[in-house]
Amino acid sequence: MKGLEEAKKFYTECGAKMLEEQFPDYVGRIAVGLVGHGSECFGFDDELSRDHDFETGFAMWLTREDEAKIGFKLTRAYDAIKAQYCGVKLEHTSVIGANSQGVCVIEDFYKKYTGCEGAPKTAKDWLFTESEYFAEATNGAVWRDDLGVFSGIREQILGGMPADVRLKKLAARAVRMAQTGQYNYPRCIAHGEDGAAMLALCDFVRNAVETVFLLNGKHCPYYKWAFKAMRSLEILGDMTAPLEFLLTADNDKAGKKVKAEIVEDIALVVANELKRQGLADCQGNYLEPFGFALQKRIKSAELRNMHILVG
Repeated sequence: MKGLEEAKKFYTECGAKMLEEQFPDYVGRIAVGLVGHGSECFGFDDELSRDHDFETGFAMWLTREDEAKIGFKLTRAYDAIKAQYCGVKLEHTSVIGANSQGVCVIEDFYKKYTGCEGAPKTAKDWLFTESEYFAEATNGAVWRDDLGVFSGIREQILGGMPADVRLKKLAARAVRMAQTGQYNYPRCIAHGEDGAAMLALCDFVRNAVETVFLLNGKHCPYYKWAFKAMRSLEILGDMTAPLEFLLTADNDKAGKKVKAEIVEDIALVVANELKRQGLADCQGNYLEPFGFALQKRIKSAELRNMHILVG
């Protein structure tokens, strides 16, 4: 059973009863689910995932006012049912691992990811916050939220990125893909700089993956889960295999030639999708002109006048 399923089972069998019996005046004000850092929140966990930063549990998100009134008591009640429940003992092996469970103030939860007490407030907040933080703030599941405060912020982050910010991010990535994969990868090979060539290729792949998520209107999780999440995307999800090939296939003379050809094929697919979505209309498959075309479509003068690679 996946961690998210175990968490829901724990909540359904024990948590819901505890809330109804011990907090009848607040049960309709407590949002419940499991969202945040950890493979189980993405639904990507397996047996190997249980060797670190893993335990069965769920989260309860409160308004700041309610937390001041019942936060301590609710935490004690949660700890009590958890101690009695047949869960998985937490083994701490990572100092940057984070527990997504227990009692938390709604604004504090989102501030960890967005830097704001909710969704980003400005275009710059959206632009300069890494997509992986947005992905972690909106993954998992919410099983109850009568107030709708937690879910309302969640929906803003899921679908609220300003169109200008999306264009700016796409513009930067299109130019980076052109520079790293289409231009510098073959040149590094010609110079006999195989290490530099692989660095260029890795950067091409990273930007290509992020581009696919942006074209889907989704937030890209951090690198560990990027390919796994990309496979399920409706638009260009099938590009996962050739992108993985670029990183994993042999780097002999024949392999380098094939990789250079695949880079061009991927660039063409991205170019065609940008045109299909009406975001840019350039000729050929060299992505740098597409990047500048995307930048020109930005309505905000502040964003439009930033360096093309910002984003």
